[in-house]
Amino acid sequence: MTAQLKLEKQGNIAVVTMSNPPANTWTRDTLVGLKNLVIELNQDKEIYALVITGEGEKFFSAGADLNVFADGDKGVAADMSRVFGEAFETLSDFRGVSIAAINGFAMGGGLEVALACDIRIAESQAQMALPEAKVGLLPCAGGTQNLSWLVGEGWAKRMILCGERLKADKAQQIGLVEEVVETGEALNTALALAEKVADQSPVAVTACKALIQKGRTGTINSALPLERELFVTLFDTQDQKEGVNAFLEKRKPNWVNG
Repeated sequence: MTAQLKLEKQGNIAVVTMSNPPANTWTRDTLVGLKNLVIELNQDKEIYALVITGEGEKFFSAGADLNVFADGDKGVAADMSRVFGEAFETLSDFRGVSIAAINGFAMGGGLEVALACDIRIAESQAQMALPEAKVGLLPCAGGTQNLSWLVGEGWAKRMILCGERLKADKAQQIGLVEEVVETGEALNTALALAEKVADQSPVAVTACKALIQKGRTGTINSALPLERELFVTLFDTQDQKEGVNAFLEKRKPNWVNG
């Protein structure tokens, strides 16, 4: 971890805070740090959920520091785009549930990290945009794909091609965020939702998440047989036996994540 990317574990939840004042911009170090952190959390069987938020009251994250690209160096651009992509794709593949607690402006790569999460909760004052085309660039960390998947081609084009910035209520209306809460409540709401993940079998959550996300790249005809196959595979796990017996015995399950 770096001073600009803080980790706190609260029970079965990992809370990651972007801390790079004044706008919580991403650096090469923090992007590499995020990738490595998620890889480590994937190995920690006690962690079921990840919540990411920004430090301070104004910014979730303003994305990349444009000073990095000011001299037009293509080598730097290639390296940064790769690091951005690897970090957020690793986050998307996190085996548990990832939740973005959007506590302020989420711009460019700051919105893309939220798009890489499973669920987004925004505070009422938050605003979101992918304004890269305004400076002759484009979203290179999943923005064109993840945004289109969530809100549809029309709204993705409005935000990316027309540079439209959305307030939280509009973002919820079009499906960009799942919930809007009062100022200062995004993290608490995200943590409360993350707590619910502990009631689910971790191995079942991982399988379900993989199936849901397969819809982005495959067809329903290929996903349905896999759904049945993974259902049967869960019978090889201790969690399946524990979950069923805990239900029948009217007690809380004791997951072993395997």
